[in-house]
Amino acid sequence: MKFRIAMSCGILFTVLLGACSSMSPEECNATDWAAVGFEDGSRGMTSDYFANHREACAKHGITADFRAYQAGRDEGLVQYCQPGRGYELGTRGVRYLGVCDVALEEEFLDAYRVGHELYELRSNVNNANSRIAAKEHELERIRVLIRDKEALLIAAETTTAERVLLLADIRDLSVRAGSIQTDIEALIAERARHERELENYQNTVVAYGS
Repeated sequence: MKFRIAMSCGILFTVLLGACSSMSPEECNATDWAAVGFEDGSRGMTSDYFANHREACAKHGITADFRAYQAGRDEGLVQYCQPGRGYELGTRGVRYLGVCDVALEEEFLDAYRVGHELYELRSNVNNANSRIAAKEHELERIRVLIRDKEALLIAAETTTAERVLLLADIRDLSVRAGSIQTDIEALIAERARHERELENYQNTVVAYGS
């Protein structure tokens, strides 16, 4: 990890381009295409995204200015392709679209990979938590079924034949509950392993703002 993360607030541009599908002729005429390009570049959009703008204005017979757009986008990409931004995008699991110039890409990707590894490790813990919660919910549902059947088992109106069936059901449910409990214990151990991995990794990247 050979970079320093310099987390900075991006310059916010208010552009006249609203929802592309609803631009009016006036908006198309008044749009600062360099500013639109800068905004798209600072968000890491590919140049193909210009087609969305072009099509919106073409409906009104107005041609979008690609040269101005591209110049603005190039400037926006300089802001986007910084190690700090790469790290932040990686921690959120955002996909990188390969838009950075070769002069900036190496350090950007170094930082992005560090952040993305952190994202993956956090996801492992979150996924384990979700699986544990699902198993615990299933276990509770089975325990409720067992209690209900046990109540029927001792009810005065329950026949001998029904008791035999209830005992079989309770036995099967108990086996299932035991299996789920084993699964939960294994998942708890797995979560603990993921948490250790996450903690160890966080300690290595603490200098990068994690």
